[in-house]
Amino acid sequence: MTTLRPRDGLTRLLTGIVAWRWVILGFYLIAIIPCAYYAAQVGQDSSVDRLISHDDPERQASRAFQDVFGGGEFVMLVVETPDPTALDVLQRIDRFERSIATDLPNRSGAIEVSSVLTIFRETHAGFTPTEAQAHAVAEFVGGTRLFRDQGLIGDEFFGISLILNAADRDQRDALLDTIERSIADAELEAAPIRRLGRVGTPFVNHYFDAATQRSGPRYFGLFGVLVVVLTLALYRSVRTLIAFLATLGVCLAMSVGYIGLTGGTFSLVSPMVPMTILVTATATLVYLHSRFTDRPEGVTIEDHQIFALRNKFLATTASMFAAIVGFAALTVSAIQPVRDMGIWVAVGIFISWVIVFTLFPALQRILSTPTRGERREAAPWFESLAETLPTLTYRFRWPLVLGAVFLIVAGIVSIFGAGPWLAPMKPLTDPVEYVSRNTDLYRDTARARELLPGLSVSNIWLKGEYRVTVTDPPMLLGLDAFQSKLEADPEVGAAIGLPSLVRLMSYAGGGGDAFPREEAQLEESAALLEDLLMRSPQAVSRFIGPSASQTQITVLSNALDHENYERLDEHIRTHWRDAQQAHPALAELELQIVGLGPLQAKVSQSMVPTLVESFALTAGVIFLTFLIVFRSGAARIMTMLPSLFAILVMFLIMRLVGMDLNVATILIASTVLGTSENDQIHFFYHFLEGRESGNVSRALVHTFRISGRAIFFATLINAVGFMAFAVADMRPMQQFGVLTAIALVLAMVADFTVLPAALWIVFRERPDAPAIGDRPSIEPPDA
Repeated sequence: MTTLRPRDGLTRLLTGIVAWRWVILGFYLIAIIPCAYYAAQVGQDSSVDRLISHDDPERQASRAFQDVFGGGEFVMLVVETPDPTALDVLQRIDRFERSIATDLPNRSGAIEVSSVLTIFRETHAGFTPTEAQAHAVAEFVGGTRLFRDQGLIGDEFFGISLILNAADRDQRDALLDTIERSIADAELEAAPIRRLGRVGTPFVNHYFDAATQRSGPRYFGLFGVLVVVLTLALYRSVRTLIAFLATLGVCLAMSVGYIGLTGGTFSLVSPMVPMTILVTATATLVYLHSRFTDRPEGVTIEDHQIFALRNKFLATTASMFAAIVGFAALTVSAIQPVRDMGIWVAVGIFISWVIVFTLFPALQRILSTPTRGERREAAPWFESLAETLPTLTYRFRWPLVLGAVFLIVAGIVSIFGAGPWLAPMKPLTDPVEYVSRNTDLYRDTARARELLPGLSVSNIWLKGEYRVTVTDPPMLLGLDAFQSKLEADPEVGAAIGLPSLVRLMSYAGGGGDAFPREEAQLEESAALLEDLLMRSPQAVSRFIGPSASQTQITVLSNALDHENYERLDEHIRTHWRDAQQAHPALAELELQIVGLGPLQAKVSQSMVPTLVESFALTAGVIFLTFLIVFRSGAARIMTMLPSLFAILVMFLIMRLVGMDLNVATILIASTVLGTSENDQIHFFYHFLEGRESGNVSRALVHTFRISGRAIFFATLINAVGFMAFAVADMRPMQQFGVLTAIALVLAMVADFTVLPAALWIVFRERPDAPAIGDRPSIEPPDA
C-alpha cells in the first residue's frame, strides 16, 4: 500500500526540510560554533541578594544606602575558647588581624576588621602581645557590657567582625581566600581554640557557587547516561541514539548561547534552565520518533516520515508553545532568578521546537534510523495494556475521578491552609537552610545563633535635609532614646549606631559607658564627633553620612521570614514614633529600613504569589491552548486533571513530610504543568483522532497504542532527568528534583487512569467489547 501526501503548506514545508537535509545539517554545524562560544561566557553568581529583581524599590533603596554609608557584606568569625582574653588567644587574633591588613588582595582596605582587640588597639595606642597587655584587654572588656551586647565577646568566645567590600564574585572569593590564609598563618584553629566558626552571607554565597559548579557535571552526566540507556532500550539503534544526542546537544548549545549573548548569569536556580529545556526536547523527540518507527507494511520510509512529522506537528507545537507561554508567566515573580528562568526556558523551548522540526528530521534521513519493521521496539506489553485499560478505567471511573478530586482539594488545603485548623504552607528564605546540614557552614551558623544576638542584618536609615546635623546634642539625645528602646525590645538582638560610638568614646575616655545626659557632657561628645568627622571621616563613615545630615542604626535580629520581619518592622516604627514624641529634634529625620533583612523578607513574601500567579497563568494558557486546538469545553477541563492531580498531591506530600516552600520548590507547579501537559495534549489529540472513526472504547485503544508507549518513556526520561538534582549539594535543588520526578510519575499514572475515567464520564458511553478487540488503523483517516 502507498500513503499519499496531502497537498498542503505544512506537508510541502516538511518535505522541503527533508529534501534540504544536508544544507540544514551544514547550517547547524556552522551555527554551533558561535553558540558554544557564547554559552561558555555564561557566568555563575548565586548570591542571595540576586534573588530580588533589579528594579525592586527595596533593592534600589539598599543600593542607595550603600552609596551613602558604604557597601560590603557582613562576616563573623566566632573563636570558641575557654578564656577569650588569654595571652595565647589574643596573640593569634592579633596575628590574624595584622595578616589581613598586610595581605596583598586587601591592600586597598577591602576587608574592614572590627573586634574588641581592634577597638583596644585604637583607644590605647596599640597592642603588644604580653601578659600585661592581655590583662589590660581583659579589664577593658570586663568594665562594660557594650562588647557583649554587640556579640563581640562572651564567656567562652571571641567574635571578629569583618565587612567585605567586594565589587563582584571573583573579588569576594579572593577576599575569602585572604581570610583563610590569615587564619592558617595565625593558627587560629589550633588549641586552646576549640572551634572557629565562619558565618555570614559571603560564605553562603561562595558555598552556593561551588555547590552549583560541583553538581552541574553530575546532573548532566546522569542525564546523558539516561538518554543513552533509554534510547538504546526503546529503539535498539545506535543511529537513533546519535540523532538524539546530536539534536539535544544543539538545543543545549543554542539555548545557553542565547543566555550568554544577552549577558545572562546563572544564579541559585539556574541549573534547572538547561535541564528543563533538555527534558522537554527529549520528550518531544520520543513522541516524534515513536510515531516515525510505527511504520505500517507497504509504506515507504519517505512517505511515512512526512506523515509522522505531519501527524505530530499540531500536538507537539501546541504543547511546546503552551509550555513557552507558561514558563514566560514566571516573569510575574518579584524573585529575579525565577523571572530569568521563565524567560530563558521559554526561549530555549522555542529554539528546541525549531531544531526538533528541522535538524532531527534531517538526521533521521541522513542516518537512516530504523523503524519498527526493521528493529523491534521495547515494551511490547503496551499492546495488551491498550486492550485492557479502557475496560478497567470504565469499571472504576467514579472512584478514580472522585479520589483524584479529593486529593486535589487536599493539596489546595495543604498550600493555603484551612482557617484556624491548619496554617498555610510556610515559605523558607533563610539561605543557610538551603545548605546541606552535613557541612561545617551549617553547623557553624547553628552554633553562632546560640552565641550571637542575631545574624539577620537590617539597617535603619535616618535621613534629614542638608541643614540637619545628626551630631547636634538634642539629636544625639533623641537617637540614644530610640536606640535604647530598640535594645530593650525582645525582637531585637542588638542595635549599633551613633549612640554606641558616643558610649564607646566616653568609656575609652574614662567616663563610663553610660550615654552622657548632662548638657556639658553632650556638648563635649558632639564636639568630639565633629572633630573626628573633620580629621578622620573614614572612622565614622559607617554611622554619619557625608553631609552629617544622615545616620544609621544597624539592627541584628533573628527575623528570617516575612512574618517575623513584619513584626520587627512594626516594633521599630513604633519605637521611632515614641522617640519622636519625646524628642522633637527627631522630627527632622525620615526613617527607612533597608538591608539584607528586608530583602529576605521580600523574597519570603513573594514566594506564594509567585507559585499561585505563575501556576494560574500557566494553567490558563494551557486551557486556552486546548480550546483553540481542540475546540471543546468540559472534556478539555477533564483532560487537565492529571497535571492538577500530580501537582497538588505533590504539595500534599510536601506538607506531610514537613517540607517548606523555598526558591526552588515554588517552581515545581509551573515546571510540572509545563512539562506534563505535553502528555495530555498528545493523549487527547490521538483520542480525537480515534473518535473520528469509532466510539470512546475504540478511541482509547487507539490512543494507548499510538501514544501510550511514548507517554511512558517520555515521562520516564523527564522524571529521571529531574531526579538527577537529587545528587545536588543544596537542599532546595534536591527537593525540587525528587518532588518534580514524583509529580511527573503521578501525572503519567493519572494519564492512564484518571484521564480515561473522566472521559468515560463526560461522554457517557459504555465499553464495547468488539470495538476493543478490533485493532484500528495506525494511520489516521486523512493519511
